[in-house]
Amino acid sequence: MRIIVTGGAGFIGSAVVWRLNELGREDILIADRMDETDKWKNLVPLRFADYIDADDLLDDIGDFRSAEAIIHLGACSSTTERDSDYMLRNNYQYTKDLADFALSNNIRFIYASSAATYGDGSNGMADGTDGLDKLRPLNVYGYSKHLFDQYAARNGIFEHIVGLKYFNVFGPNENHKGDMRSLVNKAFDQINETGTLKLFKSHNPDYSDGEFGRDFVYVKDAVEMTLHFLEKKGGGLFNVGSGRMNTWNQLADAIFAALERPRNVEFVEMPVHLRDRYQYHTQADLSRIRETGFDAETTSLKEAVADYVRNYLIPDKHLGD
Repeated sequence: MRIIVTGGAGFIGSAVVWRLNELGREDILIADRMDETDKWKNLVPLRFADYIDADDLLDDIGDFRSAEAIIHLGACSSTTERDSDYMLRNNYQYTKDLADFALSNNIRFIYASSAATYGDGSNGMADGTDGLDKLRPLNVYGYSKHLFDQYAARNGIFEHIVGLKYFNVFGPNENHKGDMRSLVNKAFDQINETGTLKLFKSHNPDYSDGEFGRDFVYVKDAVEMTLHFLEKKGGGLFNVGSGRMNTWNQLADAIFAALERPRNVEFVEMPVHLRDRYQYHTQADLSRIRETGFDAETTSLKEAVADYVRNYLIPDKHLGD
């Protein structure tokens, strides 16, 4: 087992395994926690050598000193999780332990950071380590990711490891994520059930309803950027996004178009607990990942949503089916 993928049954992790399979790789150890979700369904079409519970991986980590790479995508990704102790154990300490093991054994280490580390974006969204200590995440999830970025920078290990700041990833294999599913996934169910898509009203005077948004990146593009660093030597902290900001109105238009239905959007009040922790504008600067030789174009929002809706959501398929 040459490649270890943590979170390999999850959203981005299972998509990475799917792409590795397409590239002819099956020498993969998947580490994850199944809990009471249906993410096991993501594994059914995939080919891999073995599976291990994530809690057992660190206990048995000495057995994997000959691994080629650890792609660490396992984490609690809930932006509304309030248990700080759990977040820091699961997202920070676990990552730290895996990174230390990888460095000690000359194993390629690629890990998931997050665009949530940028907070409201007032300190910019430029990747790399310059200005890292000026960032102010808006939730404990973002902070748990930011804390390891700071640890890696402080200890000078970004010369050898790669951190990836994923922006708003969407696409097949996210059904198990509950409230953390992308709006495309939620909207598919909502529109089929009610014919209407509900979007939050703006509570920022700089943005009209529906005219704020995010960098929405298709999971297939995120996977290509991730695996680029499996072959590319060196390290660093890089943004993974589309390089574009699309508004919620544009996303809604793409979803209704993919479903071949007329647009029907209702704007509703944003929950009070989200208003002070909400990102109104995110956009990945991809210049640094481009400088490493990644030159593929990212999929347009309209094309990505159409592929997701028509080839995965409507037929209820997973990657690899």
